[in-house]
Amino acid sequence: MRRTCRCSPHFAGPRLGAAIYNLVHTYALALVLVLAGFFGALPVLTGAGLILVAHIGIDRALGYGLKYSTAFGDTHLGRIGRR
Repeated sequence: MRRTCRCSPHFAGPRLGAAIYNLVHTYALALVLVLAGFFGALPVLTGAGLILVAHIGIDRALGYGLKYSTAFGDTHLGRIGRR
């Protein structure tokens, strides 16, 4: 049984889901949030950006990389999940 929630980008299909997932899970987006929050004096954005940096780092440390459009378990760090 696949444990993908309805709010997951992969609910839209593997190709679109991978594109959305990869867009959100890049350090570039996190850096934009941190800088926008810092220079705009918006601590909520700064915090969100820092949380995203930590989230991405933990994902990478656990082996969850950027997704390929073939399947949710196919990542640039290797296959995840059951084989």
